[in-house]
Amino acid sequence: MKFVLCPRCEMNYMPVGEQYCKVCLQEMRGYAAPEEVELCSVCNENPVVPGHDVCAQCLREMQNNEDSHEENDEQQEPMGAEDISGVESVAEMDEIIPDMDETMNNPEFGEMTHTLSLESVREDEEKEQDEADEADDEEN
Repeated sequence: MKFVLCPRCEMNYMPVGEQYCKVCLQEMRGYAAPEEVELCSVCNENPVVPGHDVCAQCLREMQNNEDSHEENDEQQEPMGAEDISGVESVAEMDEIIPDMDETMNNPEFGEMTHTLSLESVREDEEKEQDEADEADDEEN
């Protein structure tokens, strides 16, 4: 039995000789495919409220918790950035970033005398492993 692509949806295959696939035939007759019910992401028991990813019960609980948190927040004094972490604000971070010219002239950094390659790194690792193996053999 040969199958061909449906000319209407161009997604489903149908037997040769048929006019449309089964899905398109059902849609044209007015049968709607049953929509899958999405469950709440919190409790995984109840269907979600349209436009949200939680059910009505969990949504109510979340709103009640937010209301209680807002009441607590109103009672507390607002804190500044320095009060929270004891560090100055990010706007003053420019002062601690060194200029590139200063660090580039520092002899501590120096220039790279050779380029690194994967092969040289492998060779170095093999040499270190060989030396470690020899040291283990001498101890035994």
